[in-house]
Amino acid sequence: MSGRRAAITLAGLAVALLWGGPAAVAAPPRPADLAVADGGAGWRAESDFRLTWARPPSGEDPPLAATHFRLRDPHGASAAQGTIPWTQTEVTVSATAGVPGVYWAEVWLEDADGALGPPATVQLRFDDARPSPIEPLPVAEWLGRSSFPLRVRLAHPAGAPPLSGIRGYAVAFGSDAGGEPCRDSGRCDEDELTLPGGIGDDELTIAGLPEGATHLHAVAVSGAGMKSAPAGHAVLRVDTTDPAVRLGGTPEGWTNRSARLEATATDAGAGMSPRSGGPPPFTAIRVGDDAPTIALGATVSTEVVGEGAHRVAYYARDAAGNVNDGARSNGVVNREPRTSWVRIDRTPPAAAFTSGQDPGDPDLLRVRIADPLSGPRPARGWIGVRRAGSGDRFERLPAELPAGGELRARWASDAYPPGVYEFRATAHDAAGNVTVTGRRRDGAPMKLSNPLKATTGLRAGFHRGRLKRAAPYGRRIRIAGRLTTGRSSPLPGMPVRIIERFAPGARPAIRVSTVRTRPGGRFSHRLDPGPSREVDIEFAGAPTLAHSSSRRLELRVRSRVRLRTSSRVARVGGAPVIFHGRFFARGAAAAGKAVHLQFRLPGRPWSSFRTLKTNGKGRFHYRYSFSDDDSRGARFQFRAFVPAQENWPYEPGGSRPVLIRGR
Repeated sequence: MSGRRAAITLAGLAVALLWGGPAAVAAPPRPADLAVADGGAGWRAESDFRLTWARPPSGEDPPLAATHFRLRDPHGASAAQGTIPWTQTEVTVSATAGVPGVYWAEVWLEDADGALGPPATVQLRFDDARPSPIEPLPVAEWLGRSSFPLRVRLAHPAGAPPLSGIRGYAVAFGSDAGGEPCRDSGRCDEDELTLPGGIGDDELTIAGLPEGATHLHAVAVSGAGMKSAPAGHAVLRVDTTDPAVRLGGTPEGWTNRSARLEATATDAGAGMSPRSGGPPPFTAIRVGDDAPTIALGATVSTEVVGEGAHRVAYYARDAAGNVNDGARSNGVVNREPRTSWVRIDRTPPAAAFTSGQDPGDPDLLRVRIADPLSGPRPARGWIGVRRAGSGDRFERLPAELPAGGELRARWASDAYPPGVYEFRATAHDAAGNVTVTGRRRDGAPMKLSNPLKATTGLRAGFHRGRLKRAAPYGRRIRIAGRLTTGRSSPLPGMPVRIIERFAPGARPAIRVSTVRTRPGGRFSHRLDPGPSREVDIEFAGAPTLAHSSSRRLELRVRSRVRLRTSSRVARVGGAPVIFHGRFFARGAAAAGKAVHLQFRLPGRPWSSFRTLKTNGKGRFHYRYSFSDDDSRGARFQFRAFVPAQENWPYEPGGSRPVLIRGR
C-alpha cells in the first residue's frame, strides 16, 4: 500500500473512530447499462457479441484507469478476458466456436489506486445449430372447392431441437419446385416467419389457391434464426371446376315410349378415377324428386317409365370433390345441376267429328282432338273420304289450317257425283299416339249425302254467244256471260275468273283476270290485244254454291306484216327493186321467223318466189331484178305472207298488196 493510500486509510479510520464505526473506502462504480448490442440478450447464431455500457461520470477520485472484461463459457470457466481503456464503452467477445450455450460476460472498472469496482454481468446466448428437416403432413392428391379453407400441418423436426428451441416455421408457395421460404440460404429473419408461435404453432390455414399445381416449401426456424435444410416440399394440386356432364337418351319433345338415359362425365383436372385422400368420384341422375341414381365413376344410366313431364337433373363429383348437385358442402352452396326434361305420353288422344255441318260452309270437315298430356297435333292428322259401302281406300282430302286443337279438311263436294259418302279421321297427339275415328261426337257415323251445295250455271261467249272468233292483229275483243243458280236465279257480286291460255310461243303463256257479276248475274270483259288463245271462264264456287265453268272459247288472231318497195316501176335489165318490211309481234318473239314473198297478176292466184328470215328486230329485206322481157308492160302485185310455223302464236296473214309495173 502506498503512503497516500495509507494516509487515506488512517484518516478514514480516525473518522470512523470519531463517529463510532469503521471508515468506508470508495471503490470504482459498476458499469451502467451493460447490454448486448445488435439483438439484445436473445439467441444468436453468430459467435461474436458486441457489448456496450455507459461510462460513469468524470471527476472520480481517484480517477478511473482501466476497464476489465471476462467471458465465461456455459460451464462457468473463463473463455476469454482482457483490459481496455476505461474511456472505451464497448468491446467484442467471441463464444467458443461450435459450442452452443449460454455464456456470461463480466465488465468492471479499476481506478488509479488499483481498486476494482463491482462487475456488471450479462448473458450471451449462442446457438448456430440447424433444426432437423421437416415435411408437410400429407393432404389429398387433388384439392377441390370444398377443400378450402385448407389446413396443412407441418411435421415437427426429428430428434432433439436446437438449444435455442424452435421459434416457428417459414412457408412459401410458388410454381417453382426448387423454391425456398427465406431470402438467406442459412437463416430466416423474424419477418419471414409464417408461423411464429413456436414448435406447437404448426398448422397453416390456406384460404385458396389457383387451379393447377402449387409447390409448398416449409422450414423450421430455431430460436437463433437458423433454418432447417433442405426445405420440406409438397405439391398441392387444385381443381375447383365441376365435371362436365352430358346426358344422352332424352327424347325431343313428347314421346310414347320409356326413355333410357345415360349421363357421362368428363373432367380435365382431377379426373373421374379415384385418387388417394380424395372422395370417390361418381355420376348421378335424379328424376323429379326421387332419390338420385348414383354410380361410381364417369357413367350412370337409368330409365324413365311413367307418364307425365319429368324434370331430370344430372351431375357428377370429380376426384377433387367438386360436385354441382346444388347442396351445401363445407359451408358453400354447390352450383345447381344441369337439367333436362323427359315427357312421356302413352295414351292416344280422344277424337270425333263435330255433331253437324256448318250450314254456311258444309264442305268444311272438323274433328275435335283432346289430349291432356302432350296435347293434340292436328297438323299430322288427315281426313279421308270414300263412297259409303264401297270398301275403297279413303281418299285424303286437302287439309285446312288447324285451329284450337281441331283437325280440319275441305271436301270439294261439287266435284263428286251425287250419293252418300263416309269419312274417316286419323288424329295424332304430340307424343305420336294415333286415334282413328269415323264417328261424330254423338256417336253417329260420319256420313254425308251429296250434293251439299246449290248448283250453278255459267254461260259465256263472244258476240251473240259464239264460242269461236277470228280477229285482226291488235284489236281488243269483248266477251260476256251470266252466272245463275237454281232455275236461272242470278248471282250478282260473285267473282268470275277468266283464264287465257295463249298459243305456243306467246309470252306469257297464261293470264288470269277476275271480274265480278253485276245485278242480274251478268259480266263482261275485254281481252287485251295479243296472240291467239283459248279462254276458260270459271266460277270457283262459294261455301254454299257449287263450282261451274262455261264452255271453252277460242280466239284466233291473224298475223300482221308490212311490205314496202324502193320503186313502183321495175325496169327490165335495170336496177333491182328492194323489198323490205317487218313483223308485228305483240307478246311473241319476231326474230328468225319465216316470211314468204309472193306475186301475182290481177285475177291470178298468189305464187311464192322467195322465203326470208326476219332479223332480231323482226325486219327483212330482199333485192329483186326484173330480167324477163315479158315483164314489160305487165302490172304485178306483190305481198309478204306469214305462214303457220312452230312457236308462232298467230294465224297466217299477209300484208297489203304493193303494185309494180314492168318497163
